[in-house]
This record gives sequence, C-alpha cells and structure tokens, in this order.
Amino acid sequence: MTLLLVVILVALVFEFINGFHDTANSVAAVVGTKVLTPTQAITLAAVTNLAGALAGTAVATTVGKGLVDAQCVTGVTLICGLMGSVIWNLITWRLGLPSSSSHAMIGGLVGAAVASTASWSVVIWSAPVAGKPWYAWGGLLYKVVIPMFSSPVIGFVGGVLWMSVLYIVLARLRPSTINGIFRNLQIFSAGFLGFSHGSNDAQKTMGIVALALFSATQAGELLQLPRWLSFLHTPEFTIPLWVKLLCATTMAAGTAAGGRRIIKTLGRKVGRLQPVNGFAADTTSATVLMTTATLGMPVSTTHAVSAAIMGVGTARNHKTMHWHVVESILWTWFLTLPATGLIAYGLMRLLQAIGSVPCPTAAPV
Repeated sequence: MTLLLVVILVALVFEFINGFHDTANSVAAVVGTKVLTPTQAITLAAVTNLAGALAGTAVATTVGKGLVDAQCVTGVTLICGLMGSVIWNLITWRLGLPSSSSHAMIGGLVGAAVASTASWSVVIWSAPVAGKPWYAWGGLLYKVVIPMFSSPVIGFVGGVLWMSVLYIVLARLRPSTINGIFRNLQIFSAGFLGFSHGSNDAQKTMGIVALALFSATQAGELLQLPRWLSFLHTPEFTIPLWVKLLCATTMAAGTAAGGRRIIKTLGRKVGRLQPVNGFAADTTSATVLMTTATLGMPVSTTHAVSAAIMGVGTARNHKTMHWHVVESILWTWFLTLPATGLIAYGLMRLLQAIGSVPCPTAAPV
C-alpha cells in the first residue's frame, strides 16, 4: 500500500513538472507575438489544459497497457521510470530546452521495465487489437516510434503549407489589418492548442496511475484495504474518474506555475513571429495533437509545437530562423528516449545492487 502511494505521488510530481515544462510549448507562439503576456497565456493554458485532460482516455490506455507487459511491472519499476523522466525534464528545463515530457516518460518506463525483467520481451513492439482498423494497433513501434518521427515532420510541413496558404489569401490586405485580425484569432488558436495539449499529455500520467493500481491489485497488495479505500481496488485496467480529475488538476496547477525559460527559447529565439504566424503555428500543432490523441498515440507536444513554429518561420523567411537554436532542439529530441531509458535503467539496477529489490530473472521470449 505504501509503495502504491509513493508511485502515485511520484506520478503526480511528474504531471506537475509536465505542466510547467510543456505549458511553455503551448503558449510560446502567443507570447512570442506579444498578443498575450506570459501570465495571461499561462492562465489560458491552465484552464484549457484542464478541459482537454478530461476529454478522453485513448492515450492513457496506450501508456498504461500498450507499451510494456503490465504483468511485468511493479511499483518500483514505475517509480524508477518516472524518476528517470523527472530528472531529464528538470535538466532540460534548467537549460531552457524544449524536450519531450511524453518521450521522457515512455523512455523511462521502458528502461525500468527492461531492468526489472532482464529482457526486451517486456516491451510490446506490436500488439494488434482484434476488430480494430490498422491504426489501432498498439505497441512501442506503432504508437510511439513511428509517430515520434512523423509528427514533427507533419508539424513542420503543415506549418509551411498553412502559412503559405494564408499569405496567398491575405496578400491584398494591409499588414495593420492582418495584425488586428490575427491578434484576436490567436487567442482562440492558443486555447485550442492548450486543449489539445491537455487531451494528449495529461492522459499519460493517468495511464501510469491506472497501471499502478492494476498491478497492485493483481499482486494482491490491496486485499486488506479498509472500506473507505476500496476505490483503489482495480481488478481490470480502467481509468477511474478520480484518477482523471486528480491528474488533470495537477497538470493545471503545474501549468499555473509557468515555464518562462522555454517560452523564451521557442517564442523569441527560434525566429521572429507575427500574430498570423503564431495563429498558423498554433492551429497546425493543435490539429496534429488532437488527431494523434484520438488515435491513442502519445506524441510529443514539444515536437509538434516546435516543428510547427519552425515550419511557419521557414515559410515567412528562412533567413530569419536561428538554426543553431533549432539544432540544439533537434539534438534534445533525439536524446530524450535513450537518455531517460538509461537513467531509469540505472536507477533500477542501483536498487537491485543494494538489495532494495530482487535481481531479475530473464523473462521468457
């Protein structure tokens, strides 16, 4: 019981950090164009994140039972996985780099799971779901690896194309008129992006908490619960309403704490943006996030937003882009999964070395 509570606490710490870390991504454009102040943008994001987090459970289900074998996961596995992602998020936040909290969590979970079983067979590389179309296939490959590379490409190309269309449509209007129109429209596009961020990112922690409850129930750790704690008993993998509310509220609280370092990197250092550019970047990335959330793909808000801003900036004038900043962001993207996996793997092995948890026996392939 104590271990379960620790898992939930660490998961909520991750969710809080995700809130102030990834909020910067969802409000960077609206702050960079000076349509809203950082405080106003963060408040808008907190409200829309909360609403989006309660909108569905497809991503939560993927994270909870579509990445690793739930039968091989323990409370210690989840703690090490979450700690690996928290450590990486804090490092990149301190450096002002927009890394992916989503891939940090996934990398940490996979690394800890491999260390706990001494086998890669714990990772669900491909798990087709009967009666579902091809896009409902689960597993690390179809739900994480492919979207990991395709979502930023789609965000970048979508940003270039959408910005180009807007330039053609608005060609005869005066710049002052365009700015006046899109200063108002960008508030709505930023709200749409905040909603889509909540619908994707907040659900990832819901999946972890639900997996912890399911694993503890399967292990018989909740048999002696008093009646007032019976809501913790989870014989089947589901996302209870109280888990949704708890995770959504925690993310909103983290969002309210803000993330000004990363706002500065994305909103001002990557390239100069006007309100029409911010609108194009927000709507492009929000569409990518909402589509993948519907399909149960836990993609990176960071990747989608950053790529869309790069695409819009390129369409505006590629010479104004600060490509050295883009290069550092790309390196952070590629390093997140292996870095968090290794950190979590190392934490798990450390606990095994000092005898806190038993050393694994290789799981059957």
